[in-house]
Amino acid sequence: MVRPEVGAAPRRCARCGGLEYGGAPACAACGELVDGIVEGEWAAFLRRWDVSGAGQEKALAEMVAAEPDRHDWRVVDAAVDRLVCPDCGDRLARGPAGCPSCDLAHGFRYAAIETDRPGVAPGNEHAIRVNVSVVRRPQGNSATEVLVRRLLLLPLLLVGYLPTTEEAQRISAVVKKSPPGRRAQLVEQVVETLAADFSRTRRATRAAGSSPTSPGTPAATHRRSGPGRPR
Repeated sequence: MVRPEVGAAPRRCARCGGLEYGGAPACAACGELVDGIVEGEWAAFLRRWDVSGAGQEKALAEMVAAEPDRHDWRVVDAAVDRLVCPDCGDRLARGPAGCPSCDLAHGFRYAAIETDRPGVAPGNEHAIRVNVSVVRRPQGNSATEVLVRRLLLLPLLLVGYLPTTEEAQRISAVVKKSPPGRRAQLVEQVVETLAADFSRTRRATRAAGSSPTSPGTPAATHRRSGPGRPR
């Protein structure tokens, strides 16, 4: 499973007990699922190019990284992962915060193409890619931001959810008011409520024969956030 279907009920991870994907990066099983979002698309990309051998794969990764605006964001992220940072020696864009080359590559990959899936509100795919980026590179973000994105936004975004302004404000208020020791528990409670509400809404709209997320949403919405602008 590369990612859940739109409208699917969020599932629990057998290893960490939380919602699948939400335990990353600490939970190895959830981390593999998050990486699979990127790696699955890269594998398909290699098949389309009929690439064989590490040398050809590296050359293709270099080409993709040099022209991110021509490729899907998952292909770009996977390509960058396969390159070595000349400054820190880590995977490019995955090195420590403050590494000049990693920070530059991290910003420019946001020029990649983001295509919304059928049946989701416009902007869902952009939200997914931002959250995947944060979870896969947590060192560039605050612990609170990583917590909210991994526990709440990523598992629900993957099944088609996109928070309203009111819901986002509610989440922010819970985080700000929560003592650090109980923050994860309280955010998880918000997740459970939102997941249940989202599932009920999907069932009701499906029964009524209307669009489950945003009426009139086109089959594919393409957008780019632009270099250095992840949000």
